[in-house]
Amino acid sequence: MAETLLITGAAGRIGGMLRPRLARTDRTLRLLDIAEIDGPGEREEVVTASVTDLDALTEACRGADAVVHLGGISGEAAWSAILDVNIHGTFTVFEAARRAGVPRVVFASSNHAAGFHPAVDPVPDDLPARPDTLYGVAKVTGEALGSLYHDRYGLDVVCLRIGSCFEEPPDARALATWLSPGDVARLVDAAVTVRAPGFRVVWGVSDNTRRRWSLTGAAELGYRSADDAEVFAERDLASDAWTDAFVGGGFAGPRYDDPGV
Repeated sequence: MAETLLITGAAGRIGGMLRPRLARTDRTLRLLDIAEIDGPGEREEVVTASVTDLDALTEACRGADAVVHLGGISGEAAWSAILDVNIHGTFTVFEAARRAGVPRVVFASSNHAAGFHPAVDPVPDDLPARPDTLYGVAKVTGEALGSLYHDRYGLDVVCLRIGSCFEEPPDARALATWLSPGDVARLVDAAVTVRAPGFRVVWGVSDNTRRRWSLTGAAELGYRSADDAEVFAERDLASDAWTDAFVGGGFAGPRYDDPGV
C-alpha cells in the first residue's frame, strides 16, 4: 500500500539528508517548510506553511501515514523565539496529527534534552529530562507532548535524541556523537515502519568507535547503523578520547552564552 510521510522543516539540513534517502517508489514525501523547497521530485509534494499554523498543519496532515517533525529553530535562541516556533510549533504538529487522524509522529528531539547528565559509558536511552539550554527545554517539552498524545489519544510517538547530524563530524566531540546522513535516514525509516512502537525515546547516533550513548532502544526499532565517525579521526580533530563531563558537551555549563528573552 502506498505510504505518505509529512516532513516538517524539510528545507533544513536534516530534511535535505532525508529526502533522497527516504524516497521509495511506493512512498510520497510531503515536504513542509516556510523556506523554498529545491527541486521537488516526482513523488514529492510541497507545502509552504509554518509549523505554528494549526489550520495549515491539519490540512497538510490529511492522508498522511506519519509525520516526521524536524521543523523549528535548530539551535539556542531567545526564549520568545523558542516558545513560539519550537514549543508552540511542536504542540501544533501533534494536535494537527490528532485532528487529521495521523497514527504516528516521529519527533526530532536532541541530546540537549538530557545534556546535563554525566557522560557515562554507556548512557542509557531512558534518561529523564535534564536540559542544557532553552533549545533543550523545548525538546523536553516535545517529548512530554509526545507522551501525552500517546497516552491520551493513542498516537504512536518515537522521539529521537539526535547527536551531531552533519555530513561529516565537525569537531572532536562528534567523533562520539555523530549521526551520519545515511544513518539518520535508516533511523527515521525504522521509526516510521516499526510495528506499534507506542511511546519511545531513543538515542540518534551512529555506531561510532568512541560512542557512549546506547543503541539498544534504536535497535529495538529495527535500526542498524552502517557508519562510524572513526574514519574521520585522522583529520584535524582530536585524536584523544572525548573528555566532556556531560552529555551536552560544551552546552552544559555556565560558560554558555545567555540568549536572552
